[in-house]
Amino acid sequence: MSLSNREQEQAVALAGVFQAAALVHQLANKGMVSQDSFETSIGSILNTDPESTLAVYGDNTYGLNLGMRTLRSFMNKESDANTHVLRYAMSILYLEKRLRKNPDMLNAIGQRLDQIKMQSNHFSTTHENVIASIASLYQDTISTFSFRIQVQGEPDILRRPGNADKVRALLFAGIRSGILWHQLGGRRWKLLFGRKKVIRALDDATRSGMH
Repeated sequence: MSLSNREQEQAVALAGVFQAAALVHQLANKGMVSQDSFETSIGSILNTDPESTLAVYGDNTYGLNLGMRTLRSFMNKESDANTHVLRYAMSILYLEKRLRKNPDMLNAIGQRLDQIKMQSNHFSTTHENVIASIASLYQDTISTFSFRIQVQGEPDILRRPGNADKVRALLFAGIRSGILWHQLGGRRWKLLFGRKKVIRALDDATRSGMH
């Protein structure tokens, strides 16, 4: 993936948002998620000083396949594109905007993430203790905004211990990708008027980022 190609990088970061949204929907309705996708999304939260955009997601697009497929389906207006997933993605981008305008909260998150990174070195990126810590950070920060993301799914699944933590951690991962997308020049209005460009950038990123 050519790092000089800002549109490819934007597409990769936006795929990160849609992957988090798709995983939330999977988890809420099936109680399980694709492990590769889950690890990539959670890992992106803890990669706070990456050398490149692709490094945020493990240095290739393999772990972002779900997000890239999901984003492409919306850009192509495919009939099976799930409206819940789109709502989650747009809500994530709204919360990301709120967070960006709150430097104190961003600073507090950065400090807590440093502690969680140390914890993940002791356990693993997706260990339940690490997920619980990310979920707790989400509750202490993002959840204090008046706007909340209402996750719809099977009540029994959402009540299971650990699943609520996973949902919050995934929403946090989506916000992390949203911030990256904005830093790279991504804007919501561009999604309305530049769908073909996003699809082309996804195709280019897939071709050059699989190795």
